[in-house]
Amino acid sequence: MKKLFNRCFWLHAAGIIFVGLGFVGMALPVMPTTIFFILALACFSRSSPKFENWLLTHPKFGPSLVAWREHQVVPPKGKWGAGIGMLIGYILLCFSQAPWYVLVIVAIIEVSVLAYLLTRPSQPPITNS
Repeated sequence: MKKLFNRCFWLHAAGIIFVGLGFVGMALPVMPTTIFFILALACFSRSSPKFENWLLTHPKFGPSLVAWREHQVVPPKGKWGAGIGMLIGYILLCFSQAPWYVLVIVAIIEVSVLAYLLTRPSQPPITNS
């Protein structure tokens, strides 16, 4: 029982942290937003139905979370935002004193993330009713 409580507590705490980071991302243009809300949704779906429902019904980011959950949809605006944010971050990293291997590792990770995002659909499939 204690193990279950600990797991729920840490998932709940992580969800709250991810929501906080999502709100920070709304204010900072180089920090992602949606991914933190997706991570929070994953945590809350295992720890708090109340907060899970709050995220899914939120007027601002609820629709994109529902689209992600049901169809793994990443809208074009999100793809562009992620790409531009990663590019700006990488350019800033290049002007820092980071070692060459850090630049290579970050480039590989960012290209991989961008390739993943670009392979996700931009809108839900059309259903014939």
